[in-house]
Amino acid sequence: MTRDQPTILYMHGLNSSPLSQKASQLTAALSRLGLTASLQVPALHHHPRQAIAQLEKAIAELGRPLLVGSSLGGYYATHLAERYGLKALLINPAVTPHCRFDGYLGPQTNLYSGEVWELTEDHVTALAELEVPSPQDAERYQVWLQTGDETLDYRHAADFYRGCAVRIQAGGDHGFQGFSERLPALLAFAGFDPVLFADVDFSDL
Repeated sequence: MTRDQPTILYMHGLNSSPLSQKASQLTAALSRLGLTASLQVPALHHHPRQAIAQLEKAIAELGRPLLVGSSLGGYYATHLAERYGLKALLINPAVTPHCRFDGYLGPQTNLYSGEVWELTEDHVTALAELEVPSPQDAERYQVWLQTGDETLDYRHAADFYRGCAVRIQAGGDHGFQGFSERLPALLAFAGFDPVLFADVDFSDL
């Protein structure tokens, strides 16, 4: 990978992992194109401070990657995009997650690894420390929302990212149905030459 080659850093959500459907589809797509070195999908620590440290390390390694964040990963991506002036593509992103954990403190289980961990007030405090205002440089953002998101109210994100390229699709769910079909748009936003994937069908991923 050369430094002028586009790169992507994918951030999964709370209690998720690189084995999640979207992360797996994106990994498979880059592999199909022979571009696996252009992507990092770290297994993020459950504590925000440690997760951000992981992501900052990945940014340093990748150069100026497109930040792709799902759910809580979208919150992380927004913070890092604002800090480093990077582009970000957000998928059903969490907005002010530190305000939404009432009744959820206590034991948590990662849906993929089975790791059991404790969600504490310190997690919530650390999330609050990452809060940034609504983005002003709208051209650096794409926000993909589905109204059928059963976990987050898509209207919160639509309001927070107003002025950005917000694409709202009726139906769907929190996992974002039809993600693989939108991979060409993601790759184009990252800066990859469309010739690389013009004839590639990602719908089977």
